[in-house]
Amino acid sequence: MKKKSTAFDYVNTILLILLALVCIYPFLNILCVSLSDGKAVMAGKVYIWPADANIYAYKYILSSPRLGVLQALWNSVWYTGVGTVVAVFVTFMSAYVLSRKRFKASKVIMTLFLITYVFEAGLIPNYIINRSLGLVNNPLIMILPPAINTFYLIISKSFLNEIPESIEEAAFIDGANDFQIFSKIFFPISKPSIATIALFYAVTRWNDFLNPLIYLQNDALKPLQLILYSFCISTDRTGSMLENVMVNGVMIMHSNIADAMIFLTIIPIVIAYPFAQKYFTKGILVGSVKE
Repeated sequence: MKKKSTAFDYVNTILLILLALVCIYPFLNILCVSLSDGKAVMAGKVYIWPADANIYAYKYILSSPRLGVLQALWNSVWYTGVGTVVAVFVTFMSAYVLSRKRFKASKVIMTLFLITYVFEAGLIPNYIINRSLGLVNNPLIMILPPAINTFYLIISKSFLNEIPESIEEAAFIDGANDFQIFSKIFFPISKPSIATIALFYAVTRWNDFLNPLIYLQNDALKPLQLILYSFCISTDRTGSMLENVMVNGVMIMHSNIADAMIFLTIIPIVIAYPFAQKYFTKGILVGSVKE
């Protein structure tokens, strides 16, 4: 028998809809400003619908060598893609080793991971170490040092701990080695955990601002976040004010370009979330196999 909706249910639904609208409005406004004529934006006529809709702001920022957005966008994609693949592989392989009871040193190594997680060295010691390793102005600074996040390692290890040892023992009896067990058994049945930490790593890499700000002084290596930072303080990368531009009678203002750049930084993560959403519902701390 279908349960009848109560007044509380209706109120709850209305409040959730209002909350969703409050969360969506800033993104919608950014998109509308980026697609509107600058004159309408300056007149305060743009809210949730673009005025004289056009894509000139996007064409301008992607084609202007002065801004360097296209190169920065490629850098961000490269850092995020390669960095996520490396991080997921290294994290999950480490979690697999540390989750095996036959590995006697697992508790000691995990304790060392936890110590570094709780007691961080700090910015200056990290800079000195990375500089001595030749990672300053090196794209590998965005991939190698953050390859393992201790929190994500704990999540992966907790997931693998739930997988029965009988599966591993049966594989050993069939003649499989450790790498075969890891790649052909544990890796495929751990898709929820892998997809979740992959998304976490990808979001972290894409939004990373402090590391490139400190270590990447070469403009050709800077990600999109740094270009956006430089632009949103009302200057271009050369330090001069960016003038308004007229294209086919449409004014492109600083606010149009800034919002177009902001939307470019947002949309990849917004697209990535739905693909990993189904794995969140399964839970990342619950084992995929039950005894």
